[in-house]
Amino acid sequence: MVIREDVLGQCREGLPTLLSYKTHADKDSLFNTPPCFGIYMMNKVLHWLKDKGGVEAMQKVNEEKGKLIYGAIDGSNGFYKNNIAPTDRSNMNVVFRLPSEDLEKKFVADGLAAGFVGLKGHRSVGGIRVSMYNANGLDAVQEVVSFMKDFAAKNG
Repeated sequence: MVIREDVLGQCREGLPTLLSYKTHADKDSLFNTPPCFGIYMMNKVLHWLKDKGGVEAMQKVNEEKGKLIYGAIDGSNGFYKNNIAPTDRSNMNVVFRLPSEDLEKKFVADGLAAGFVGLKGHRSVGGIRVSMYNANGLDAVQEVVSFMKDFAAKNG
């Protein structure tokens, strides 16, 4: 660590240990290495979020994505089943079932061939899971919904 000894004597008392230059000097700069990559990535994500209009704008987009996919599920005449009450549904991870496990396997395989990864549900529960995290735009969800409607038309 590069810091003048006389400056160390002026360090404010009561700082959290990690933020105190004196702590780092006393430990020969081996006390802790900040997670630089994580800090860098968090900075990138926060700037990206700000550029997209902030949390409020992201929430509106996520609600629209949820309406699209749940609309496709609820409007499938029972081909896709989601037993979660509308008030409890997630706009990040949407889970649903198809009429059979064989159709679920086909859905995952056809989805992968169409460029959709990670559709297989949790290994202990099964089913289908569509993740719609913030980085997945509205256009991606529209593509998934189009795929779902096409799949139901061909296999329903």
